[in-house]
Amino acid sequence: MAKLIGHRYGKAKVRVMKILREAEWHTLKDVEVAVLLRGDFASSYTSGDNTRVVATDTMKNTVNVLAKQHLGKEIERFALIAGEHFLQRYSQVETVEIEIAERAWKRMEIEKKPHPHSFEADGEARMFTRVLSSRDAQTIESGIRDLLILKSTGSGFENYPKDEFTTLPETADRILATSLQASWTFKDQPDDYRQANAAILHAMRKVFANNYSPSAQTSLFQMGEAALEVCPEISKLELAMPNKHCLLINLTPFGLENKNEVFVPTDEPHGQIEATIVRDD
Repeated sequence: MAKLIGHRYGKAKVRVMKILREAEWHTLKDVEVAVLLRGDFASSYTSGDNTRVVATDTMKNTVNVLAKQHLGKEIERFALIAGEHFLQRYSQVETVEIEIAERAWKRMEIEKKPHPHSFEADGEARMFTRVLSSRDAQTIESGIRDLLILKSTGSGFENYPKDEFTTLPETADRILATSLQASWTFKDQPDDYRQANAAILHAMRKVFANNYSPSAQTSLFQMGEAALEVCPEISKLELAMPNKHCLLINLTPFGLENKNEVFVPTDEPHGQIEATIVRDD
């Protein structure tokens, strides 16, 4: 005998691009939406009864229509609207998880002036939000994935334990590079989610760039501290800094001294540094 103890289902990778027009000035919203429902759907798994199942194609169409009606500059508010829609429309739904990842498009500069309706892709980083809606509460989490950042100095790694397997030399001057993954949970709604997110990212970038880093762990904690300080509406951060190692190339066999100039970039294998940071109230 088998027993079903958990289930959810939905539609993923629903791609929508919308043009927000303010006279001749256009803004692009390029998003990828995932919808996941939990609720009274057990019979579809255990007895083939589809009478309560919301078709995933219906979810896709719903996202498209709601995007036409409601998608604006803040993806968090759109996720809240989408979650509320599924709860109100379908009584068998107990919780809705909406996750939205956004591709950033940078406005082109033509003859040193921003162009009103031409854009170029702005790297691989993606802002995202994840909203979990139930009939009693909502949880809003936002963040960024795959933000590739690097400082060419101002970082070191010293005074760590050493044994017979240690080959890494100490250094007070190294490259620190990572693909930052960061998310933060809102305990209160800010006036503008975009401005709040921008302030958080600016605070973390500033710490990364300006503070000497004795370890990636130290940098990660200081970046979380700065984010909490600059945005009182967030209560918690989840941060990860997978190292993008830049290994100094040994040029002595060729009669050359390598003074922190020439490296081989690699991310396999890599160090994985993670932290959860909350307010110390």
